[in-house]
Amino acid sequence: MRSSPSFKMALLLGLLSAIGPFAIDMYLPALPAIGQSLRADIGAVQMSLTAFFLSLGAGQLLYGPVSDMVGRKPPLYAGLLLFALASIGCALATDIQTLIVLRFVQGLGAAAGMAIPRAVVRDLHTGTDAARLMSLLMLVFSVSPILAPLAGSAVIAFAGWRGVFWAVTIAAVVGLAMMAKLLDETRPASERVESSLGSALSAYWLLLRDSHYLGLVFIGSFAMAGFFTYLANSSFVMIDHYGLSPALYSVAFGVNAAAFIGASQFTGALGERYGLVNLVKFGVVCCGAAMIAMFAYFAMGGDSIWVLIVLYFIASGFMGLVIPTTGVLALEMHGAIAGTASALLGTLQMLTGALAMAVVGFFTDGRPLPMVAGMAAGALIALVLTWLTLGGVRSEPTGKAGKTGRTQQA
Repeated sequence: MRSSPSFKMALLLGLLSAIGPFAIDMYLPALPAIGQSLRADIGAVQMSLTAFFLSLGAGQLLYGPVSDMVGRKPPLYAGLLLFALASIGCALATDIQTLIVLRFVQGLGAAAGMAIPRAVVRDLHTGTDAARLMSLLMLVFSVSPILAPLAGSAVIAFAGWRGVFWAVTIAAVVGLAMMAKLLDETRPASERVESSLGSALSAYWLLLRDSHYLGLVFIGSFAMAGFFTYLANSSFVMIDHYGLSPALYSVAFGVNAAAFIGASQFTGALGERYGLVNLVKFGVVCCGAAMIAMFAYFAMGGDSIWVLIVLYFIASGFMGLVIPTTGVLALEMHGAIAGTASALLGTLQMLTGALAMAVVGFFTDGRPLPMVAGMAAGALIALVLTWLTLGGVRSEPTGKAGKTGRTQQA
């Protein structure tokens, strides 16, 4: 019998997952300095960020099947090594074109840390134990958007923008060392015999025809799209519109992140008592109610920052129940191709979030309403998808021994 989820394993998997996001968030304060140093305009510097996003999303489609074929650790080693080498190249870049190319390569390396840890969770556990480990992983992972910009600013003040890339290189090396020491291979050779390039393509085709899997993936994706929309617009709204200082904005941002992190830690216990499907339904309904109330307030002319902060704090908490749990349920029935299923999940979530940011960007005017409308739209779509995907499914409490979290049609 496999052991219960441990914080040590969650810490390792969370750190591996956070390397890519850390390389995004830590990099943001350096953008103006990079433009000045490399004599590049704003569009060119932003392209270096876009290149990273593209490869981080697309690369997961490669690592998932490969990890099913050769095991979890070899592609993780390869990805982290590629990330470290590209980071060194970024630190030494002398022109913006080289930096853009190397950021693309860096994203390809970071994609391994995004796709494979979820598959490791599925290898080790199912049901509420998987939800508990996934929520612990999210606890570590979610610290990144809080700490990374502050860490980036400190590194830039001390070592310039190139120091950011040396710092993430060190993080990758530490990740490699921890993985070598603490992570055992979770996909033994006996489970890889059916894996090949052909089976990988068949697996993607199977997943794309699995409406239940896709429904769960997009419930989490559209719930997360609200966070992406908030991430892209909240600094303009809170700093420019409401007049918060950057420090106070960081506090407001951190409060919402804390709600997500804190609530996610209850998924295992609540799943044992009420069932994972019921937990998703409850979380989506409550998150949607908070988002709709927020949209109604601003649509009717309200303009209070406290309403925005309080209602999004509530919505963030319920998102903390939905996002890790939908990930567990999506992978539940695809253990044989968990790497591939995890990769497609990650890619679709990133694409959905990027699309949400782009759509809301067309309407952004620095005021709260366009941002809030985009956040509410994501919550409503998640609510509709939950009804379509899980409306006829009931979830059985699993009790303290809960290992499977299986659901039945009503």
